[in-house]
Amino acid sequence: MSTERQRVERVPGSRRARLTPAPGTDPAPETPNGPDAGEPPASGPNDERLRNDVPPHY
Repeated sequence: MSTERQRVERVPGSRRARLTPAPGTDPAPETPNGPDAGEPPASGPNDERLRNDVPPHY
């Protein structure tokens, strides 16, 4: 049994705490699709309609 575990760390100047990365995981986030990644954003058949569809104003 491994003794490695996540620990709670204090964040200076904040009321929140954060966990250290779990052992055996990659703490770096995955890169998103889109202009930042150099790839076109993922799209589907209804994307244009959903972008143009606006709710009624009451």
